[in-house]
Amino acid sequence: DEATDPGVPEENWECIQRFCAQVNADAQGPALAARLLAHKIQSPQEPEALHALTVLETCVNNCGEKFHSEIAKFRFLNELIKVLSPKYYGTWSTEKVKSRVTEIIFSWTVWFPQEVKVRDAYQMLKKQGIVKEDPKLPEDKILPPPSPRPQSSIFDMDEERSKLLARLLKSSHAEDLQAANRLIKSMMQEEQEKAAKVSRRVNAISEVSENVKRMDELLEDYKRQDLPRADHETLQNLFQRCEKLRPLLFRLASETVDDDEALAEILQANDALARALGRYRQVAASR
Repeated sequence: DEATDPGVPEENWECIQRFCAQVNADAQGPALAARLLAHKIQSPQEPEALHALTVLETCVNNCGEKFHSEIAKFRFLNELIKVLSPKYYGTWSTEKVKSRVTEIIFSWTVWFPQEVKVRDAYQMLKKQGIVKEDPKLPEDKILPPPSPRPQSSIFDMDEERSKLLARLLKSSHAEDLQAANRLIKSMMQEEQEKAAKVSRRVNAISEVSENVKRMDELLEDYKRQDLPRADHETLQNLFQRCEKLRPLLFRLASETVDDDEALAEILQANDALARALGRYRQVAASR
C-alpha cells in the first residue's frame, strides 16, 4: 500500500525496495506479489496503477526467475490484458496506464523470448486490434535483466579446458604442444578481456554515482531558486552526459550475464540514472 500510495506524486523507492526484499525473503512471495500487483494495476486511480506498474518492473529487475515465472503465466497476463480490453477495464483505464501496460508486455517479449505465453498474449492483443503497433520503449525505462546465458557458454567450459590443457602439456607430440600454446594464449586473452570489462563497469558505475549525486544537489537548489548561469550549464551538461551513459549500461549488462552481483550493481546504477533523469525533466518542466 505504501509503495503504490496514490496520494504520493513520486515513486517511494525505499518502500519499493523493501517490497522487493520481502518478495525475495518469502517462499510464497512471487505468487503473492503477482496477485497484489494485478489488483493495484487495475485500480481506477491512475497514480496508484502507475506506481504499481513501476513496482512490477522493479520486481522483474530484482526478484529473479521465480517472479519471472509468475508474471509469465496466463493467470497474471490475463489480469494485465483486462486493463487494455474494452470488455473489462479498458473503457475507463486511462491512456497513460494502458500505454505503460502495453510497453511492459512488449518489453517482456523482447527480454524473455523463451516465455511463449507472453508472446502469445501480445500477439492476441495485436490480432484483436487492441494494440495497433509495437510501442517504442522510452529511454528512461527501467532496465530489465538480459536473457539467461546459454548453458554452452564459454564460462561453463573452464574445467573442461583445464583438463584438456593438462593432457596436451603431458603429450610428447609437437602438434599437441602447439595446440596447448594456442589454448594458453586464448585463455590469457579472455582473462584480459574480462579485466577490461570489469574496469569499464567499475568506471561507469562510479561516474553514474558521481553524476547522479551532483545532479540531485543542483536540482534541490533549482527547485527553490534560479541557478547561477555556471550551475545551470553544469546541470544541463550532467543531464546530457547521463543520457549518454544509459546505452553504455545496456551494453555492460549484456556483457555481465555471468556475474549476478555485478549485474545487480549495473541494474541499481541504471535505476538511479533513470530516476535522476526523470527528476530533471520534472523540475525543468515545473520551472
